[in-house]
Amino acid sequence: GFVLARFGRFKGFTFYTGMINAPLVIPEVIQGISLLLLFVAMEQMLGWPKGRGLVTIWIGHVMLCVSYVAIIVQSRVKEMNKSLEEAALDLGATPLKVFFLVTLPLISQALISGWLLSFTISVDDLILSAFLSGPGSTTLPLVVFSRVRLGLNPEMNALATLFISVVTIGVVLLNQVMNARERKRLADMRMAFEPAVA
Repeated sequence: GFVLARFGRFKGFTFYTGMINAPLVIPEVIQGISLLLLFVAMEQMLGWPKGRGLVTIWIGHVMLCVSYVAIIVQSRVKEMNKSLEEAALDLGATPLKVFFLVTLPLISQALISGWLLSFTISVDDLILSAFLSGPGSTTLPLVVFSRVRLGLNPEMNALATLFISVVTIGVVLLNQVMNARERKRLADMRMAFEPAVA
């Protein structure tokens, strides 16, 4: 996302953009079959990966979620004010230091949003996990799907209640923290302007 927003057009830009955005438009069934065939061919030619398991699931989910994160980060980087980075460079900071001390904190909310969206997509993904999981590795969506097919049971109800409770508590706590920060910011601004007015 940072590369797409900052580096403009470069050699291979169209290919790079297409590869980043491809998981958004390719159906998950096609992605799952393609990755399964790729991993089977790689195992025959290179001996890696040995069977399918957590590594293949991880690679598939990263491939699926990277485009969502790239789009979120790209939009945040495009909106970001470049003058802060330029000021840090003018004051003698190296480009690497500017990235870690100025740019990264400014895009941190986009990174957190991308992580949350990726986590949600990954937890919800059943099709890709079904293709890429082996006999020894079963993800939560596969377990839920196999249990629900047999009929509703108390374990699935408890799991759904736990998910809803955790998400609700997390949203309420985050809302309280954000409201407290906003109140503190407004109070600080009010205190800063009062002496200037007096």
